[in-house]
Amino acid sequence: MKISRISAFQVDLPLREGSYCWSGGKSVDVFDSTVVRVETDEGLVGHGEVCPLGPSYLPAYGSGARTGIGELAPHLLGADPTQLACLNDTMDRALKGHPYVKSAIDIACWDLLGQHCGQPVCHLLGGRYGEDFTLYRAISQEAPDAMASRVATYREEGYRRFQLKVGGDPEIDIERIGAVAALLQPGDKLIADANTGWLPHEAARVVRAVRDIDVYIEQPCLSYDECLSIRRRTDHPFVLDESIDGIDMLLRGHADCAMDIVNLKISKLGGLTKTALARDICQQMGIAMTLEDSWGGDIVTAAIAHLAHSTRPEFLFTATDFNSYVTVDLARGAPQRNAGRLAATTAPGLGVQPYDEVLGKPLVEIS
Repeated sequence: MKISRISAFQVDLPLREGSYCWSGGKSVDVFDSTVVRVETDEGLVGHGEVCPLGPSYLPAYGSGARTGIGELAPHLLGADPTQLACLNDTMDRALKGHPYVKSAIDIACWDLLGQHCGQPVCHLLGGRYGEDFTLYRAISQEAPDAMASRVATYREEGYRRFQLKVGGDPEIDIERIGAVAALLQPGDKLIADANTGWLPHEAARVVRAVRDIDVYIEQPCLSYDECLSIRRRTDHPFVLDESIDGIDMLLRGHADCAMDIVNLKISKLGGLTKTALARDICQQMGIAMTLEDSWGGDIVTAAIAHLAHSTRPEFLFTATDFNSYVTVDLARGAPQRNAGRLAATTAPGLGVQPYDEVLGKPLVEIS
C-alpha cells in the first residue's frame, strides 16, 4: 500500500457555550480545525485532525498546520502509511520540529492501518480495557460564583472530574477554588489548572491558601523549573501539562519527582505514535495520565478515545470529549459522551467517516 494523495481541509468549530477563557485573558470562541485525508493506491482512505487552542496557547496555529502539511506531503507520497515508525522518521527528517503539523497525518495513517488490518485503533495500541472510561469537564474562567454554578449542570451530564481554569489574580483564583470545592460531592475530583498563568510568588500564595482543600494543582507557572519550585512547596497532587513536550521532559520530570500526573496532548507530541510511546513509558514509571489534545472535533475525539481505551485503567486519570464542546459534527461514527464517560468504536480504524459537505473543498491537495 502506498500514499497517493494527501489533502487538508479547514473547518470552523464554534463553541457551544460561546467562548472558552483561560489564563492571561486568552479566549477562543471559534476553533480553527484542520482535517487531513490520506488516500492510498489500494482505495483505502484515512483521516486525522489537528486543532490548536488558538495561536497564543502553544507554538501552534491553524493556518500553520495547513502550511506545514503542504510542506510535508510531497515527501510522503509513495510511502507505506502502515509503517508508522518509518513514516514518522520521514516526517522528522523533512521538517524539523513542528510536531502539531505531523499529528493529523500520523492519526490518519493509524486510521488506515486499522482499516487495513480490520481492527479498531485501540486494539493496535495495546487492546481495549473495560467498557468505557471517565471524562473531565473544563470550566472556562469566569467570576467565582459563575464557575461554581456550572458544576451542578456538568454533574447532571455525568462529569465527576472538574478542571477549573485559574491562573489569573491569585485572590480571585483562591475564591474560585474555594467556591467550586464547596460544591463537590464524594467521588468528585477538582483540578485547578493555571495554564502557566501564575508567577512563582503568586502560585506560592495560592497553594498556601488552599492547603486544606482537596485539589490537584496543574501547571502553575510558565517554566518547568518554576513549576518544580512550587511542587516542592506543596503536598497537593501535582499535574504537569505544557512543560511536557517530549520524552526527554517526561523522563526529567520523573527523575525530579516533578509530577504525580501528566497531561499528554496528541498534537503537542506529534501524533498517536509518539503519544502512545509516552503513554507506555508513563505506565512503566507509575505516572497517571490525562489523555487529550489541544482541542478538536469528532476525529480528534475518536483518536483520544482509542488511546485512552487502550490505556491501563489504573494509570488513566481522565480524558476529554472535545466534540461535546462544539456545535459542528465533523464525522459519522464518532464516539459520544454517555453519563460522563466515553468509549472507542469497535469499527476498524478510527471508526469515523467525515461529512464531505462539512469539509468542503481542500485548501491543500498534494498528489
